[in-house]
Amino acid sequence: MSRSGAPWSVVHAEREALIADLERLDDTAWATPSLCTGWTVHDVLAHLVNDAKTTPFSFVAQLASARFDFDALNQRGMEAERQEHPRDTLERFRAAAGRTSSAPTPAATRYVEAFVHGEDIRRPLGITHTYPRAAVLEAIAHQRKSPVAMGGGRELAADRTLVAIDAGASPDRSLTLGHGPAVRGTAIDLLMWLSGRDVAPEAIS
Repeated sequence: MSRSGAPWSVVHAEREALIADLERLDDTAWATPSLCTGWTVHDVLAHLVNDAKTTPFSFVAQLASARFDFDALNQRGMEAERQEHPRDTLERFRAAAGRTSSAPTPAATRYVEAFVHGEDIRRPLGITHTYPRAAVLEAIAHQRKSPVAMGGGRELAADRTLVAIDAGASPDRSLTLGHGPAVRGTAIDLLMWLSGRDVAPEAIS
């Protein structure tokens, strides 16, 4: 559970912010390769629709159908929600934006999905966005403990100290995790790095 309670108020705000950004795209921008290997911006949005509509029961059933292959599960879910025209997919996302259903995973994964996939879409399009810092730090703490095989960065963070250079001094904004050589970056860059995304060398040091 989040320190500030259930994560849904943050997640709902992030979904609405992403909708506002994507409403301005022209038709060609949707085909831009995202930071998710092999997926376009449109594909990632379709994945977010699927994620928003997932329930504990549907997650278990679909994972079994995919023979417990998470990549296959995500691909099938994305394809099921991806419409021929991106704006129709965006309308599906709008319709699902207020949902509070999810896979049976820790609450912090809701932040990971919203922030990392938000950046998967925004960065290739040159769109900047400010994420709620305390929630980003919570997502980092989760990803640091999660194995790479599950989309986290436990192996990356092993024997290293993570330092968010923009975290500030107050207790709910500071971040220094781990032991060993320091890995420094902004909180959102650290989260992207821990989530297996390519981050510019100058962003992570």
